Amino acid sequence: MKKVTMSDVASHAGVSKSTVSQYINKRYDFMSEVTKDRIEASIKELGYRPNIVARSLKQKSTYTIGVIVSNILHAFSTQVIRSIEDTCHAADFHVIVCNADDNPVKEKRYIQMLRDKQVDGLIVFPTGENRELYEEMVQTNYPVVFVDRKMEGLPILSVLLENSQAMNMAVNHLIENGHRKIALLTNSINFVLPRQERVNAFRALAKLHDLPINDRYIVSKELNQLQSSLLELIQQEDVDAVIAGNDLVLYEVLNYVKEHQLKLPDAFALVSIDDVSFGALYSPPLTAVAQPAAEMGKKAGELLLAKIKGEEPQEQMTYLFEPIFIERKSCGEGAEK
Repeated sequence: MKKVTMSDVASHAGVSKSTVSQYINKRYDFMSEVTKDRIEASIKELGYRPNIVARSLKQKSTYTIGVIVSNILHAFSTQVIRSIEDTCHAADFHVIVCNADDNPVKEKRYIQMLRDKQVDGLIVFPTGENRELYEEMVQTNYPVVFVDRKMEGLPILSVLLENSQAMNMAVNHLIENGHRKIALLTNSINFVLPRQERVNAFRALAKLHDLPINDRYIVSKELNQLQSSLLELIQQEDVDAVIAGNDLVLYEVLNYVKEHQLKLPDAFALVSIDDVSFGALYSPPLTAVAQPAAEMGKKAGELLLAKIKGEEPQEQMTYLFEPIFIERKSCGEGAEK
């Protein structure tokens, strides 16, 4: 079959080729509704599909961005992606999502692949490595925005949670309910900024409130090692409260509770940093410090689109979002042991 061209559409609709081009590119300022209806009818009848590659070359834009998440299993990641997609869809941009699995090698490959595909910009949950790649983006003014994490010394727009405030909410709530022997569980820190900030804040708060805890109360290990570490903590240190550093850690804690046939908060009080979809339905309902994922994703999308359009530089490089404390029943009234 002969490929339908823009000229065929123009001839069928009785308009100029430039008018069809304006319609396809949604430049309707001086176009009547009658003309738009005729062009739309001709496109449908002829089965015309615009040449996206040619359009991209002409306009120097693919109307596509890439999103590289550190770990797509995090509920926070999927919520942020959804919000980014909504923001970009409203601006007629497409989104390609890649999952780096907290692996800097995968992250590097995805960056190179997406740039080879000429995406107009990137939103990245960085692993903390691949610094040279990001330095090159800064030097060439390539649009990139960080979410959840940042890299010190790099002037890249970053959308972050106030992690110290999140930890402060969790610790203070447990103290108010009478708990003193509080343990923090998180997966391996490595170069991951939120985990580092949460651990540092926990140490500072323990010192500030003179809590009777030591380094054994801070567990940072691979997810498959957390349940055995929790067992040791409870048996050896007699902890009365646990803070799960993120949603994946929370799943490990809840699996431990189930396997040992425990009941919260009788066994220990529990606060999660990251709310989960079943948090209000669990028995007892889980107290959590939630991240405003939708607002953070929207801001990241808006910042990247602004950079792509070459708008004026932002007044600030880091955008901090406040956590939301959700009090439920997994902490009980507490009792100092």
